[in-house]
Amino acid sequence: MTPKSLRPHRDDVLLAVVSVLAGVAMWSLGVHSTGHRHLLPAWAALVPLVALGAMELLRRTMPRLTLIVGTLGVIADQFTVGSLATVVIFTDLMYAAVVYGKPAMARRLPVTTGLITVVVTIASVAWLRTPEALLIGVITGIVSFAPALTGATLRNHREAAVAARLRAEQTALLAEMDRSQAVTAERARMARELHDMVANHLSAIAIHSTAALSIDKADTSREALRVIRENSVQGLAEMRRLIGLLRDAGAEHEAVAVPTLDGLDALLGQARTNGSASGLDFVLHDERRPGERVPAPVELAAYRIVQESLTNALKHAIAGTVTVRVARTDGQLTVRVDSPYGERPGPRAPGSGAGLVGMRERAELLGGAFSAGRSEGLWRVRATLPAEEKAVEA
Repeated sequence: MTPKSLRPHRDDVLLAVVSVLAGVAMWSLGVHSTGHRHLLPAWAALVPLVALGAMELLRRTMPRLTLIVGTLGVIADQFTVGSLATVVIFTDLMYAAVVYGKPAMARRLPVTTGLITVVVTIASVAWLRTPEALLIGVITGIVSFAPALTGATLRNHREAAVAARLRAEQTALLAEMDRSQAVTAERARMARELHDMVANHLSAIAIHSTAALSIDKADTSREALRVIRENSVQGLAEMRRLIGLLRDAGAEHEAVAVPTLDGLDALLGQARTNGSASGLDFVLHDERRPGERVPAPVELAAYRIVQESLTNALKHAIAGTVTVRVARTDGQLTVRVDSPYGERPGPRAPGSGAGLVGMRERAELLGGAFSAGRSEGLWRVRATLPAEEKAVEA
């Protein structure tokens, strides 16, 4: 314990000085509490008074010591002419011991003083056998039990206030964490949407613009420019749609068509156009039963996984057939995309790996599984998604 921590509070210094001065004034005026049964000289009453007054300086820093000295002092005071100030100081020391003492002492003192009050009351009535004997028990309760109970009540209120403040701080912290996680999740979702919607068109533009620059043939350049213009227009439209969604997120706006698996034919048709110059063909095997539907989030995720797989095929696949299979079995929607893999001559678009990350995130967010890798001369993409509504909601 540092000297600074032992320094008395200014309020305690004022309380000690006022209490001792008030006690000395009453003693000098002959105001005593037990003048008819004292055993010591009149000046002896000043000793407990000064001792308890000094304990007021330590009431916050050493409550246990002040209570022990205070108890001994108030007992000693009963053998002198007595000082009311000494008794009042003792009540404050009892109160301070509960408020500033250790939790165990704060819990025990109200119970202990309550029991002492009851025992003193019963003993006084049994010994004196007069109604006035009840006053001894009342005074004992006022001096010991009442300040202890008051201190316990105040301490409980303070602890409840501290607990409430901590809960409020924790709630605010959790709310901030939730907000931060929500922002992060929304940014990740926006990144996936932006990548999946625009990367396909930009990849085709990059490939065909490189072809137009590297192959000095009028027909090839014209076809490349046609594909570039078509993908530029479509990519710009997708960008405008996404920007419109972001700007009008909090306002009422027209419902935007969400891609579904019914649009895979058109998606593969566009891929055939973009990949024809690279010798790529695209085949779709939709093994679902006619009219069979899956939850909208699953359908969108499956569509985007196929879309990103076709984009990767346009970037990296060698000449050959890209096969897309979609099936629903045992409550699971499976998506498989196989692309010919090998050293590819001619222009190719660079990749960043963000597409694979986005596909994996889409699958895992729905509780599904995703894998991608090279096998038997093919680049295989596999995604398994829950096809039941309850599984997605959970």
